[in-house]
Amino acid sequence: MMSIECSIYRSKRKQGMYIYLKRGADVTSLPEPLMRMAGALEHAMDLELDEQRKLAREDAATVIRNLQQQGYHVQMPPQAEDWIVHLPDELLTRNDPI
Repeated sequence: MMSIECSIYRSKRKQGMYIYLKRGADVTSLPEPLMRMAGALEHAMDLELDEQRKLAREDAATVIRNLQQQGYHVQMPPQAEDWIVHLPDELLTRNDPI
């Protein structure tokens, strides 16, 4: 079974965005466009990742594959519930004061 040590960094600019790096890798090795989007990064945790490990929002095998192939993995924030945007105006304003 494949396992890899990684460090997880939290974006201070984009809530819910996390970047996984191989343990010991320097965050300055990330592509410039990704660094601009993420802004300042804060170390969140280190962990040993294997394909059986359960992660909250990511598939461990995908994270491992991305770490091996490109040296990092980006976890984006969950999408906002887009059903809210599609509600009719009458429902969106029903509880507004008159």
